[in-house]
Amino acid sequence: MNSSHNRITSSPLINLPSGIVRPSFSLSSFLLQLQISLKSLLPVNLPRLNKSYFFALIDSHIIHYPTPITLTYAWSFGSLAGICLVIQMVSGIFLSMHYAPNVDLAFSSVEYIMRDIKNGWLIRYVHANGASMFFIVVYSHICRGLYYGSYMEPREWLWVSGVILFFLMMGTAFTGYVLPWGQMSFWGATVITSMVTVIPVVGSAIVEWLWGGYTIKNPTLNRFFVIHFLLPFFIAGFTLIHLALLHKVGSNSPIGSDTGVDDVPFYPYYASKDLFALSCFLVFFATFVFYFPNVLNHPDNCIPADPFETPRHVVPEWYFLAYYAILRGIPHKTGGIIAMFGSIAVLFLIPFINSSEIRNTTYRPIFKFFFWLFLADFVILVIAGQKPVTDTYKLVSQVATVYYFMFFLVIIPVVGKIEAALVRHKS
Repeated sequence: MNSSHNRITSSPLINLPSGIVRPSFSLSSFLLQLQISLKSLLPVNLPRLNKSYFFALIDSHIIHYPTPITLTYAWSFGSLAGICLVIQMVSGIFLSMHYAPNVDLAFSSVEYIMRDIKNGWLIRYVHANGASMFFIVVYSHICRGLYYGSYMEPREWLWVSGVILFFLMMGTAFTGYVLPWGQMSFWGATVITSMVTVIPVVGSAIVEWLWGGYTIKNPTLNRFFVIHFLLPFFIAGFTLIHLALLHKVGSNSPIGSDTGVDDVPFYPYYASKDLFALSCFLVFFATFVFYFPNVLNHPDNCIPADPFETPRHVVPEWYFLAYYAILRGIPHKTGGIIAMFGSIAVLFLIPFINSSEIRNTTYRPIFKFFFWLFLADFVILVIAGQKPVTDTYKLVSQVATVYYFMFFLVIIPVVGKIEAALVRHKS
């Protein structure tokens, strides 16, 4: 009796009293099987792809790349910088198709792109504002690295490679600023290239080579155009080195732990997080491109270059203003130029002069005060750099310059030792 009852209940079809036959098909089980099948097609569930070297490389560095679970959106600035580089390269290539690197045609060719080329205004505004977006992202990336100690062991060479990328990026931005051949482009190039004359013995010869003669003219513009076109490819290549160094030691975490016990795969957790950060960034970027396309550019650069009329106030783009303030704050020409380049080169020293054993500035109350003071100091330098040359602003620039170098050369190595002594102190 029991065996026959089991056969009846286990049968796929059961005759109901009403004569209705109930099928074994269940919608919920079908959906469950479909979900399992779809999940098996996700990149994280395709281990057989790892048999191919190419797919194994993608899998290890993008999909299953171990990432600390505590990362915040501050770690999205690295990927955003890569997106900015791609945007600048693609838009720059399209602009170069119509740009004429000739002193008589350069300004007109830019106007031609803006007025006559279909969607040329969009490409040009994306490229012009993209430079500012690039610097905003990179400055944020550097600040995050300073705050969370991303320069500390074992990431010293990762930091150094990032500083080299910053140098290349600044060279690309400067040469690109010259290409529209407006008033600020011409006189900015005149001021910056003239600084090379302070180099003993060979300075004047280098300037003549850069200019292609004794004044800034057509060969100068051609040289700057070629340099500006080639440098982004060097940046792209060095970015791969930067990423290789990053993936060798792994990402730094807010808590400063390198144990790896709390790591999760990059995909889908941080891939979705970076995608959301990218969406917010593109909205911010598009706001400038479509509503405030010229707010970050100097109005004098809308005037064709005139070698016989000097602008009342020659200033670089906003992302160079802090270093320009350092240059102007020192009355000695050679000393000012050395200080300006030294203000960037000092970043190389941080990993090797740091004395702190704690990475996260949140847990370093003394250093945190000096860190936020440094950010305020940098903003003051930016403001002073765009102001006219007066005694007041020169004094402000000099005071801010002193603190700028003190932060890197004195505060970073000394405060770490003070904090270590306080931690080990026994009352």
